[in-house]
Amino acid sequence: MSGLFAFHGGLKTVRHKTESNQTPIQTPPLPPRLLVPLRQHIGNPAKPLIQPGDRVLKGQMIGQADGYISAAVHAPTSGVVVALEPVPVPHPSGLADWCVVIDSDGEDRWIDRQAVDYRQMHPSDLRNWIRNSGVVGLGGAVFPSAVKMNLSGHCERLEHLILNGAECEPWITCDDRIMRERAAQIVAGIHILAHLLNPREVLIGIEDDKPDAIAAMSAACAGTGYQVRAVPTRYPSGDVKQLTKLLTNKEAPIKGRSTDIGVQCFNVATAYSVHRAVNHGEPVISRIVTVTGHVRQPGNVEALIGTPFSALIDWAGGYREGAERLIMGGPMMGFALHSDEVPVTKAANCILIAGAADLPAEQPALPCIRCGACVEVCPANLLPQQLYWHARAREFDKAQDDQLFSCIECGCCSYVCPSHIPLVQYYRFAKNEIWAQEKEKQKAELARQRHQARVERLEREKQEREAKLRQKAPAKAASPVGESAQVPLETAVARARSARESVTAPATADSDAAQG
Repeated sequence: MSGLFAFHGGLKTVRHKTESNQTPIQTPPLPPRLLVPLRQHIGNPAKPLIQPGDRVLKGQMIGQADGYISAAVHAPTSGVVVALEPVPVPHPSGLADWCVVIDSDGEDRWIDRQAVDYRQMHPSDLRNWIRNSGVVGLGGAVFPSAVKMNLSGHCERLEHLILNGAECEPWITCDDRIMRERAAQIVAGIHILAHLLNPREVLIGIEDDKPDAIAAMSAACAGTGYQVRAVPTRYPSGDVKQLTKLLTNKEAPIKGRSTDIGVQCFNVATAYSVHRAVNHGEPVISRIVTVTGHVRQPGNVEALIGTPFSALIDWAGGYREGAERLIMGGPMMGFALHSDEVPVTKAANCILIAGAADLPAEQPALPCIRCGACVEVCPANLLPQQLYWHARAREFDKAQDDQLFSCIECGCCSYVCPSHIPLVQYYRFAKNEIWAQEKEKQKAELARQRHQARVERLEREKQEREAKLRQKAPAKAASPVGESAQVPLETAVARARSARESVTAPATADSDAAQG
């Protein structure tokens, strides 16, 4: 492990990897109905391009990226769109979100796929191709990958392109299997990323408990100059900040980005999807999902996006006796689900069915005893107990001063807390409250700007009207039309005066005669 460094804190966890990584990736039967969410990524949801009754082909774009930070969504199979409606999706609260509901026709017919020669494409065109292929981070963050491929304004040249194959979370083995079985295709995707980003070096970090994946990737990288490095098996070495520290000894500045220090990182499965999108013209319509825990046949499956979790659990032989909790993701950073009828999304790297012995039961929280255990394991080198007190007291400004948003929500602090305080839940609560307040401030500021713009517009229009009236007044006084208008007026006055005089004169004469 020469050339490696260390990060602060972290944990040695029980791995539970062998339960699911002993068999090759499988392909389950085609589901009769798919529920495809329009929001499967960070940023704006995709804008629907279809309506109920439309027939679609496999790989057809059904949702267009809406805005810079967004990603396209595609039909995972051929069939008929039967609804565009809110459907429960994987979310801690059981949230419903807009989904395209597709009934499969059983034919699984593709669109006409077109590969492109990335070496002949302008970088912006290549990024747009990847964006329209729906490529996002498949390690869990689901950030639109095309955005990360644009270094404009961030750094002159990338120093390190990092491929993340650490897969540090317990139970999850989807990256392990894809590296073992599709290493050459991953490296083909790395070629495309390296072509776009032009890094000085390419580093591939894999935890040292995956010897078969390390061997496969090393063989595929032979002659490329790409460096495969085995990193210590320590959670959370797969987080981008910790992996960057391990491989380069660099740390992104607080509130900064990895590109500020010349680093960009992609998951190995993301590199594979880049290869499929560019070299085969296939958008992201499936992903590798680990199905493990209390099922009869744990393993990894290439699942179509929109497949109900229940279908994959059935594929794995169904629930075993003792199954208690359904979790998307791992036990550290995943979240419990209320139902198995939610669809697979691009973020769904693992379906974990946990039993009572697999995860500790939730216990009542006790007061903090200030033991400092959370400080020792925090990989972000924060003060978790301070953040907890600030979040609990709703002192959000103080929480931000203590770098709340540097917390990666890895769960190490909650894991070691002897008082069983759900620390990460408090941090998430504080972040959500801050985001909500910021949105309200933005709405209020937008309303203020609109009101101010209206006041200024009305004042401007008033001044323009007054200026026009001032311009018309002297023009009217000096115009020939104004002078000629005085003539009939004066004539009418004279005529009226003359008429009165003519009436008065005879009456006066008669009076004089009578008196005489």
